[in-house]
Amino acid sequence: MIRSELDVLLDKVQDSALRADLRSQIDRINERRSFGLVFERHIPERVRLPQHPIRVGSHVVSRDDANSPTFEVLTIDEGYATIVQVRDAGGAYVRRGEHGVRERAAVDSLVVISDFGEPVLPGLRQLGSVQRGGGKPYHVVIKGENYHALEALRFTHAGKVDCIYIDPPYNSGARDWKYNNDYVDESDEYRHSKWLAFMERRLQLAKELLNPDDSVLIVTIDEKEHLRLGLLLEQIFQGAYIEMVTSVISAKGAYRRGHFSRVEEHLFFVCIGAARIRPWTSNMLPSYADEESSDRDAEDAGPEASPLDDADADADSVDPMPIEWLGLRRREPSSVRGARPNQFYPIFVNRLDGSLHSIGEAIDDSVDRNSITAPAGTVPLWPLKPDGTEMLWGLSPDALRLNWASGWARVNGWNKTKRTGTVQYLPSGTIAQIRSGRITLTGRGADGSVEGYATANVSQWVTPKRVWHLPSHNAETGGTNVLSALAPGRRFPYPKSLYAVEDAIRFAVGDKPAAVVLDYFAGSGTTAHAVARLNKQDGGRRISIMVTDNEVSAVEATQLRSLGWRPGDPEWEALGIFEHVTRPRVTSTITGRTPDGEPIRGNYRFTDQFPMADGFEENAVFFELRYLDADDVDLGMAFEDLAPMLWLRAGAEGPIAGRANGAGAPVPYVWTDRYGVLFDEDRWRRFVSDRPNTARAAFIVTYSPTLFAGVSAELPTDMEVIRLPDSYLSMFLPDRGRA
Repeated sequence: MIRSELDVLLDKVQDSALRADLRSQIDRINERRSFGLVFERHIPERVRLPQHPIRVGSHVVSRDDANSPTFEVLTIDEGYATIVQVRDAGGAYVRRGEHGVRERAAVDSLVVISDFGEPVLPGLRQLGSVQRGGGKPYHVVIKGENYHALEALRFTHAGKVDCIYIDPPYNSGARDWKYNNDYVDESDEYRHSKWLAFMERRLQLAKELLNPDDSVLIVTIDEKEHLRLGLLLEQIFQGAYIEMVTSVISAKGAYRRGHFSRVEEHLFFVCIGAARIRPWTSNMLPSYADEESSDRDAEDAGPEASPLDDADADADSVDPMPIEWLGLRRREPSSVRGARPNQFYPIFVNRLDGSLHSIGEAIDDSVDRNSITAPAGTVPLWPLKPDGTEMLWGLSPDALRLNWASGWARVNGWNKTKRTGTVQYLPSGTIAQIRSGRITLTGRGADGSVEGYATANVSQWVTPKRVWHLPSHNAETGGTNVLSALAPGRRFPYPKSLYAVEDAIRFAVGDKPAAVVLDYFAGSGTTAHAVARLNKQDGGRRISIMVTDNEVSAVEATQLRSLGWRPGDPEWEALGIFEHVTRPRVTSTITGRTPDGEPIRGNYRFTDQFPMADGFEENAVFFELRYLDADDVDLGMAFEDLAPMLWLRAGAEGPIAGRANGAGAPVPYVWTDRYGVLFDEDRWRRFVSDRPNTARAAFIVTYSPTLFAGVSAELPTDMEVIRLPDSYLSMFLPDRGRA
């Protein structure tokens, strides 16, 4: 044990009894002493809920006063509320005797608030969707306060998230974030501790969502808080492996008189459990694969060496990596049936296991594909888009047969029920590396295709370095310019480079095609865009869950108030981040059309280059965070707002199960391909017998533990069975749950 100065001084105390008493008191003090990062845990933040109904007992503030005290509603009568102050403007509680004068205020002049830490019952209300991905799961965008959204995700995604990527406020002092509805500027003496309290509350919830066995948290930051953030991450994620990367985002730099010009930001990678950073392969180098970099990009890049340089330094530490498989169906809009000869033909797949059976001949453009007869026990796969458009395969039948004979073609993700799967092949570069011995295969699958893992020399797989200087990561060209093309005229301060976010997330989930990626500081929506690009590159089904509020800027708030508008008014809300930037950007990303309906101009660059107007074969749904009443939930009156939560928990695929049928009449139960809900416990036998084989979750609405146990016993053991409303209520209001 290392001795302290106090130990040395205690040795000089001659009286043994006094020495023992002093030692006892010092040990007590040390037990209470905090080591590491110490900061003030400030009064919990408050969030205004302009859409929440005002009821007796609600805590409210003045809608038009940013520094309003907090009041409790005592009575409501004919549009007016009787209120009494319970907190001062700083958030401190007051005694009723001190400020106990009752006041009268118009209900529409008040807004409900909620203190963080107070129990809430979150729900979701659907605001719309965009669908181009067929049966793929949905990306999810939630409009609401991110702390409460994270609490909602505890019910749907606890321990299920593979990667969290966040770009939180940097606490620059330039009024870039709020604490308790007030901007925190550089004159605030508690600026750093407020930021730490703000971050700590959200990181603690994020920790509950991450997969404890294998997941990665990525946090971007600049120099103003990176030291404190590093310590905070060490304290919250004890045992995780934490690294910090420095990334040049603008070689031109941000001029600061008398100081160094800032050209970089930092990224913390927190690897939890078995998570490891994926090596950087030659086909993952967007900045050096692009031969058409603009002069401006070349200037920004500077005389930087390729990330492949000095690769031999880590030659002995390279782990096995998946071989890169590509989807066989051509995706560019010009590759429709008839554009090229010999590339529209059936690929016959064994009905039971999805293995390749045979490859048909190319058919004439005048032949109806449905007239082709499949061999017994097989089904044909055609190069079809999710909307049914006939496209082309990327190889001719003869070329594909040669690939198949060598194990370089396969069907991935076979769904026996839907009879769907993705035909994949190895690109010529990978085949050349196999033939030359630069890639050593580990084996073959049951269908004869080469296994997905191989070992290669370090010239192919390079341990990524902690300093990135890549033209693709330029915040102007990859961020501002991309957003301007997607949503012209809709500005957002300092959007991240799409390609920088794509690279960061790829390091975490590049080998997880069904990963769940969460971003609860979603901003303009870059994360969903990056995940869509990753999916296109490898045929993945990853989903992003993004959360953003609908704040307006300080300048816009002043202008709107001068016009008589206030938070909650349509004119105010239309200029908020979610409505004005995030939702339009995600929609435009997928559809390939601007908010005005025009094709997006320009091309994606680096890694995967194609016209932005092509869009993506993805689905997205938009929700608003709701705050529910416990009695409404208990009585089954809030199912409309709970239904999206059940859908999210079941995987965010297919339709959201509703309480009523097409005619509006209530149904006893409902099943989708993914999950089911039993509303009428007397119909449980039919509910069990009608279960589709693809369903993996069931929600049973009952107050009887015995009936719940009985129904659960009749369902497959690998199916998640949840009792409602008790499992929901007990998570957020433990006293309301039933045993």
